Amino acid sequence: MLAFTPNAPGGTSVWPCKTADRKVSVPDDRAEQRTCLICGDRATGLHYGIISCEGCKGFFKRSICNKRVYRCSRDKNCVMSRKQRNRCQYCRLLKCLQMGMNRKAIREDGMPGGRNKSIGPVQISEEEIERIMSGQEFEEEANHWSNHGDSDHSSPGNRASESNQPSPGSTLSSSRSVELNGFMTFRDQYMGMSVPPHYQYIPHLFSYSGHSPLLPPQARSLDPQSYSLIHQLMSAEDLEPLGTPMLIEDGYAVTQAELFALLCRLADELLFRQIAWIKKLPFFCELSIKDYTCLLSSTWQELILLSSLTVYSKQIFGELADVTAKYSPSDEELHRFSDEGMEVIERLIYLYHKFHQLKVSNEEYACMKAINFLNQDIRGLTSASQLEQLNKRYWYICQDFTEYKYTHQPNRFPDLMMCLPEIRYIAGKMVNVPLEQLPLLFKVVLHSCKTSTVKE
Repeated sequence: MLAFTPNAPGGTSVWPCKTADRKVSVPDDRAEQRTCLICGDRATGLHYGIISCEGCKGFFKRSICNKRVYRCSRDKNCVMSRKQRNRCQYCRLLKCLQMGMNRKAIREDGMPGGRNKSIGPVQISEEEIERIMSGQEFEEEANHWSNHGDSDHSSPGNRASESNQPSPGSTLSSSRSVELNGFMTFRDQYMGMSVPPHYQYIPHLFSYSGHSPLLPPQARSLDPQSYSLIHQLMSAEDLEPLGTPMLIEDGYAVTQAELFALLCRLADELLFRQIAWIKKLPFFCELSIKDYTCLLSSTWQELILLSSLTVYSKQIFGELADVTAKYSPSDEELHRFSDEGMEVIERLIYLYHKFHQLKVSNEEYACMKAINFLNQDIRGLTSASQLEQLNKRYWYICQDFTEYKYTHQPNRFPDLMMCLPEIRYIAGKMVNVPLEQLPLLFKVVLHSCKTSTVKE
């Protein structure tokens, strides 16, 4: 038997559901007759010059704004449909360009609305399309900014808004099958993409860029203030193993309701630890309770995700993975799995491998957690400028510590910082995953990560 009492999925939720916030649209007979020129899904209007759906509109914007470079594991001629469009990002972007989606219609600040409503579709040459798909055009832009400077992104306080968080590219292998406990194969492609050389939402990366010469490592000391503040952050952390029971008897078949109940209990414990952590922070007396409440309500999912992938990863990807292995999803669950869930699976697996490769120290984790929490872009804050100064403080402390301890890893600090927008993006996406699909989502992620780690 499991060492916990099952609750019905209708009880406590792992991730907050925003169904109440969803807008109810009035059916439009004309819109019903339109189909997206990219994937054939229902079109919602004219986006970046052509008629398309919300999904392809957002995909094109993210791809161009974040300068993503994709790869196709086949012959660069994958079928694009509503169900197939997420299987090959390369071919999806390629079709967007071929159908005339206009990059110049995207606002330079990345905000919604479009830069010029009158700009229509464009026809560009095969050579220009190839330059975009290969990333050559993005590299030239990065070189231009590196040579001429970029004062708009010169400090940690100058970041993207909450509504437009970027996401670093996945470096997973382009084709992988995830076996679901021998029940059946749940297939999807984890498309590889290179990290753009100029990542505009993360400052101070020019000195770490592949285009910039790296200085030979030199012995250095840690600033006394950095040591003191890191010690204070570590004192606020509870790094004891999680207390939620995750033991299971051999041969016991876990139901969906039981696995969901366990995920809820884990989320509750992790959330309580974050609340206790806030009260111990060295800057706790510097901010108002209102701001702390606002920060926690906006970042708690991200904090839980960060801790699960780092300091508690042995339990999550060990004990919890053993429990999820005893859960066998039905055919209906497999076939009804959403596109949002597939994207979350892909990105979680990428992030797990990234953290597993970096072997994040407890000190780095404490700094990353503080930096992510001190997000002055969250709406409703009363002291955004003060939060910005605090964020800068721990940004530079983390950089100082990382460069001091890992002298021979000059790219380590930007690698760590680039994980934070990815965590925010994933946490935001998980809100849209139906609650009943979470057991299957965790099963696939944990099984894939545990299996790949064993092979290493």
